[in-house]
Amino acid sequence: MSQVLNEYSPGVLSLLPLFYVGWSDSVLSPSEMKFIHSQISKLEFLTKEERAYLTQYTNPANPPDKDTFKSWLDALKNHAKNTPAGEKKNLTELGIEIAKASVSYKSDEIWNAPRVYQAIKEIEESLGIESEDNLSLMIEHLGVTQLVAAEHQPTFDPSKMAVILDGKYHETKRKIKKLLRDPAFSADFFYDKEAYRGRILEMLEGLSQQGYGALAFDKKYGGGGSMGDYMAVFETLAFHDNSLTIKFGVQFGLFGGAISGLGTERHHRKYLEPLGKGTLLGCFAMTETGHGSNVKDLETTATYIKEDDSIEIHSPTASSGKEYIGNALHGSMAVVFAQLIVTGQNHGIHAIIVPYRGIDKQPFEGITVKDCGYKMGLNGVDNGRIWFDKIRVPRENLLNKFGDISPDGKYISEIKNPNKRFFSMLGALVGGRICVGLAGLNASKTCLSIAIRYALKRRQFSGESEAKPEWLIMDYPTHQKRLIPLLAKTYIYYIALSNLVHQYTDAIGGDMRKIETKAAGLKAMATWHTTNTIQVCREACGGKGYLAENRISSFKADTDIFTTFEGDNTVLLQLVAKGLLTEFKQSFHDDGSMAIIRYLSKKLSFTFSELNPINARNTSVEHLLSKEFIGDALRYREKKLLLTLSDRMRSFLGKRLTPFQAFLKCQNHMVELSKAYIERLAYRETLKTLDSLEDSPEKTIISNLNKLYALTIIEEHKGYYLENDYIDGSKTKAIRKIINKLIQQMRPDYLTLVESFDIPFESIGADIILNK
Repeated sequence: MSQVLNEYSPGVLSLLPLFYVGWSDSVLSPSEMKFIHSQISKLEFLTKEERAYLTQYTNPANPPDKDTFKSWLDALKNHAKNTPAGEKKNLTELGIEIAKASVSYKSDEIWNAPRVYQAIKEIEESLGIESEDNLSLMIEHLGVTQLVAAEHQPTFDPSKMAVILDGKYHETKRKIKKLLRDPAFSADFFYDKEAYRGRILEMLEGLSQQGYGALAFDKKYGGGGSMGDYMAVFETLAFHDNSLTIKFGVQFGLFGGAISGLGTERHHRKYLEPLGKGTLLGCFAMTETGHGSNVKDLETTATYIKEDDSIEIHSPTASSGKEYIGNALHGSMAVVFAQLIVTGQNHGIHAIIVPYRGIDKQPFEGITVKDCGYKMGLNGVDNGRIWFDKIRVPRENLLNKFGDISPDGKYISEIKNPNKRFFSMLGALVGGRICVGLAGLNASKTCLSIAIRYALKRRQFSGESEAKPEWLIMDYPTHQKRLIPLLAKTYIYYIALSNLVHQYTDAIGGDMRKIETKAAGLKAMATWHTTNTIQVCREACGGKGYLAENRISSFKADTDIFTTFEGDNTVLLQLVAKGLLTEFKQSFHDDGSMAIIRYLSKKLSFTFSELNPINARNTSVEHLLSKEFIGDALRYREKKLLLTLSDRMRSFLGKRLTPFQAFLKCQNHMVELSKAYIERLAYRETLKTLDSLEDSPEKTIISNLNKLYALTIIEEHKGYYLENDYIDGSKTKAIRKIINKLIQQMRPDYLTLVESFDIPFESIGADIILNK
């Protein structure tokens, strides 16, 4: 049994709160203990016996046993009751006050010396336990009611963090936030969809008048020539009212984007200026009742009629009706995606401009438009269904960037491969997927702001004694664990998608294959994250989160559809996996024997990683927080899933299964690979952003958020790592402890982290949540 002192001296008592909390955490790295050992040897106020007693507990292999731990607490309790009432800012001051109050305390001069305070404070900071929640824990254990923790002092400037997050488009986002504070854009609650739709239409017109609708269009058509600024407006609106966000996206992103991206000069000149001003409202008619994600097999036909040089649009079945079409009730023109048939030959999916409503607001003869009615959310968006009964439009209405019909009635295209032509056309959806992902994350930011602000105001339970003040619910570890990792994920996914915006805008008109893969995967992971985050925020606010006035219910209802907007998430992840497999296969084709050597080397390196007991059991804090471990762990899961998937596909094809049969057998494997790819991608993109920043407190907190994000991902997939012997049980336990420690270290910054989102108060909700 370890040595136990019956009577603790002032020197030991001054450090005992640090040792008690430090060992309670159970995550003490060798470097931490080495530093503490060094500091103790320099503390001039300690006797030789006191140094010897404390030094024995600076060895991670020699933790205090149960009796010693209890004796520490008993000694602290015994002396803490004699401490004077007043605020205590940290554990160092608490230890010094307890030392002063001890029976054997003699010299007031020693304990008032600044050098003594500074020496102990350095030990506290080296342990990473200087946050208020640790002081609160110590006070709770001591049963001392007169010691009150001081206000949290944030470690960084939220205004500087906001500039980092908003990035290149900070000024555009600032202007939109200013607009959202205006009563003309108030986010009101509507029970009647017609009134709500009318209100959203008014706000859309207001944005158009400000010039925000045309930001992505060419300047010679009254536009701003900046797709990045358009995307910045879209995502910023998601802080506020997502019916407005989606209405804006349908009008200017989908309808306008299709004409801009799939059309040519004749379409741009005729349609873009009125479209950008909001005087021409239209819709994007792709999805059908019978075909959603499978765009290639849409049933609607567009048949060229040579006799009158027209294209006939037809819905041959009930299931070929265009479904969930935003702007269907307010709009007068649609970009219709259909099978283009010329001289009896089907040339695949093309887009055609089809007017469907006149000045009298009634659909033209042969066109049926039905209201989708009330939905789970987004009831400010006028979704409808549209059927076409042999409606003819001029040949010039074909959006002809990738395929055209000549005046003499022949189909022409510079892209001879039909599949390549099809995917080039769908490239118009890439920007939409990035936008939906960003919008989902901004909705998550708003709900996290509500939940965290509420938790920093709401108090619950007083502990062991009714005389004690009730605790803030944000100071309960369970509350921190449910919200702060989600906050970290929101930051990291947002940084990754923001980086993708730059990659996308730089690549417009060029090779988009890798960007399409990233956009599909990040959209899927970000919107699933949104759905989960908003649900947790609702629960974290209890009954208050259920009230419409506090807005979480609106965000929950409005963003649920994001998981299937611009492609069902599960289907998108299969597209990601196909992209990764194609790239993997292409490397063999391009690099020949060197690719095979790299492939075998990867397989061998994974084998060595699995069989390396030192790596599998290393639980030091430095190792677990290092970029080397985190990067390797995330890479290991992604690359091994890719290797095993390619091996399985090859094996099934070798057994004469068709590619589709092999795909079905590997479908779940493909989804897991895609998740691993995106989870690692987000981490790596954040490292790139960190490399671009100068050293600052803001850079430090982003780095800590990235570590928390990555370790949370590893913990979530610990079953995979354990199954493959990449880590053992002791390491997963250490990871869990470090996650908890990171969460606790960020406690002073919880409010500052959500303030950094720079969300207008008008978007957040009721005053009871704002804690103003």
